[in-house]
Amino acid sequence: MDLAGVILCLNCGSSSVKAACLEPAPGRAGAQRRLRAIDVEGAGPDAIARALDGVAPPGAAPAAVAHRIVHGGRFYTRATRVDAQVTARLRELVPLAPLHLPAALAGLDEAARRWPGCPQVACFDTAFHADLPEVARRLPLPAQVLGDEVRRYGFHGLSYAHVLWTLGDAVPPRIVIAHLGSGASLVAVADGRAVDTTMGFTPAGGVPMGTRTGDLDPGVLFYLARARGLTLEALERLCEHQSGLLGVGGSADVRELAARAPHDSAAKLALALFAYHVRKAIGGLAAVLGGLDLLVFTGGIGEHAAQVRADACQGLEPLGVQLDPARNPAGDGVISGAASRCLVRVIPADEESQMAREASALL
Repeated sequence: MDLAGVILCLNCGSSSVKAACLEPAPGRAGAQRRLRAIDVEGAGPDAIARALDGVAPPGAAPAAVAHRIVHGGRFYTRATRVDAQVTARLRELVPLAPLHLPAALAGLDEAARRWPGCPQVACFDTAFHADLPEVARRLPLPAQVLGDEVRRYGFHGLSYAHVLWTLGDAVPPRIVIAHLGSGASLVAVADGRAVDTTMGFTPAGGVPMGTRTGDLDPGVLFYLARARGLTLEALERLCEHQSGLLGVGGSADVRELAARAPHDSAAKLALALFAYHVRKAIGGLAAVLGGLDLLVFTGGIGEHAAQVRADACQGLEPLGVQLDPARNPAGDGVISGAASRCLVRVIPADEESQMAREASALL
């Protein structure tokens, strides 16, 4: 396989590794064509090696390797060419994203070992939110404990940037984008710029997710530590891996919950709770924007779970949101009704294409 001109995109997660090879596609500037892609279960060097083997045969070097980096801290606000200094700084940022950054660093190491001299580009999920207004960025804690690093960052930025690229010239002034998947967040975009988002200091905040609590009264954690004797590690495991849809409904898979919901009250509650918090977030972000011109659903749940979309939009009629009962189940393109003052769309997530665009522009 000839990889000349190809950007290899690598997304190393805490439980899976995704790799894809993309090249420029004819037509619109920045369009990408996916040549080969693979999703490998597992984490660590072995899973990364299997993912790279699956998209790039040994000996074939791509034009560049683009890495999805979940957290860039306050240092990285755009795609960045990776060198020893960048790698060292990312290692310093591991405490900000202990579940994600070690895996990404392992991907950097493996790509550098496999293709010495091949350009590597770090593409940051936090970069999209780098210019959040101070009122949205500031956490309500004393300045002396905040330091320079404790603030609201926001995540899923690569997905949000791809949505805006897809919209092209059709970007209205007031947009809410809902990236709903095993990790879920929403963002308010005013005139093409992020002004608020649901995730904060870490990807654990915001709406409830597959296994994460989302926003939680800190008093709950204080109480559990005292009354249940939970350690810091146990609390972290509880909030990151045992809560959300899994904790309420017994599964993190919306498809399984939907199949059980008609006869299982826990599954029904989990889905209702998820849609309820998404609906609250849409309303809150619309208030920040002063109204709503466009609502976009993306991510695995956002793209494929029509009932979740319907439940999340129920009650948003005062914002002009009205789904078309025939279009919504199809889940493709525009799903709002003719009378809806707010356009509602489904746009497939494609973080790899955004990574390839950012890497190509940088190099």
